[in-house]
Amino acid sequence: MSRSASTSAAPSSPQLKNDKLWLTSGLLNGQWTSGTATDTFEVINPGTGKVMGTLPDMGVEDVKQAVKHAHEALKSWRKTSETERAAILTKIFQLTTENHEDLAQIITAENGKPLADARGEITYGASYFSWFAGEAVRNYGDVIPSATKGVQNTTIKQPIGVCGIITPWNFPNAMVTRKVAAALAAGNTVVLKAPAETPYSVLAMADICRQAGVPDGVINVITTSKHTADVGKEMCENPLIHKISFTGSTRVGKILMSQSASTLKKLSFELGGNAPFIVFDDADLDKAVAGVIACKFRQSGQTCVCANRVYVQDGVYEAFTTKLAEAVRNFKVGEGTGEGITHGPLIHQAAVDKVHSHVEDAVKNGAKVVIGGKKVDLPGYFYEPTVLTEVNSCAIDNEETFGPLAALYRFKTEEEVIARANDTEVGLAGYFFTENISRLHRVAAALEVGMVGANTGAISQAAIPFGGIKESGFGREGSKYGLQDWQNIKLISIGGL
Repeated sequence: MSRSASTSAAPSSPQLKNDKLWLTSGLLNGQWTSGTATDTFEVINPGTGKVMGTLPDMGVEDVKQAVKHAHEALKSWRKTSETERAAILTKIFQLTTENHEDLAQIITAENGKPLADARGEITYGASYFSWFAGEAVRNYGDVIPSATKGVQNTTIKQPIGVCGIITPWNFPNAMVTRKVAAALAAGNTVVLKAPAETPYSVLAMADICRQAGVPDGVINVITTSKHTADVGKEMCENPLIHKISFTGSTRVGKILMSQSASTLKKLSFELGGNAPFIVFDDADLDKAVAGVIACKFRQSGQTCVCANRVYVQDGVYEAFTTKLAEAVRNFKVGEGTGEGITHGPLIHQAAVDKVHSHVEDAVKNGAKVVIGGKKVDLPGYFYEPTVLTEVNSCAIDNEETFGPLAALYRFKTEEEVIARANDTEVGLAGYFFTENISRLHRVAAALEVGMVGANTGAISQAAIPFGGIKESGFGREGSKYGLQDWQNIKLISIGGL
């Protein structure tokens, strides 16, 4: 495993062709403003550990103002036709594509992921505007046969209203676009709390939306760090907000759900996961290794659908371990803009410490370190991509690592591994590799998750319904189902016909 020698010399903030995308304040009613903030917070480049900028630490009063603006803008925005909204979404897609490289540079600077991954995220994020532009003009209702003579029943779909959106730092562009594109397509207005770790990507996308013709007040952005809990509470309890969409931890999701109860908001939550990754004896091992690389080590393990527990059947355990270790040795770790970098930093020091604690706990319980297992001596927040074998009962069983750690467990039978895979309170994604067609269908049906990757480690697309079951949340984003979470269905029953 090699390391970038140029990390310490890398800039802490990006050099952009279009520097107008570098915004340094919140957005209220079409105006870039600090609102009532009297303080600022620092944003750290995790690849260098250096401050890359400061933003206003906005608070509850700013949320209240944002909600008022969004409520006022809703009066006209909800009356726009689906065709008009589709045209604006298409324009956002075009502008995002035109500014592709700058948006990727912003992601790498504030999130740390390698530029190749950041570029991929921008392409992925933009696809939601293209997708929901198409869905907007297919917003069909129904005519329902009536049991009463002379009565016609129809349904129409209408916007929910003002929507509160809270997004995470690990996909600072795509998590925003996945929600905002659907919200706008349905005719809603938005109050968006940007993640404190990666706010610049959110602000850049908000500006692109404005350039594309989204009216003032339709999208409002709150930047905050120390007021995060209070801002979230106000969004949940404000009676003018009628939906909360949140991606983040199960712990925080439960808090937001409780706070939303007083106004019975519509909720859609994409929460924590602990994805099983199963390699059966009959798997193509090269494909399975590539699958682990794609879904365990992507963004240094900091994705909600990352494999957390890798179960390998006895018959191929040693061969799979050897192949995986060889692949991981070829990784190049360093600051994301470095030449040939494959894996960047973790988001902050606490993330590094969590990964190391999981390694130490597993080793204490009998696991062996095949490769990695240590913090990396570079500026910023790095941990060696790590492979553990002979993993037994440990913290990884129940806690999401969110880092570059592949923990390999042995299993003997299909029945055993399905039971172990499902032995968790969460159920976001699950993966398995097999060349047996009967087993493929059987295991896919048996896994207690919202999304299954069979013989693939990459499942995310705009066209698929993204979401989980159990304590991984509810609601779906993307796909033909994704618009309905942002709409109310209204019955119109007409008599006297």
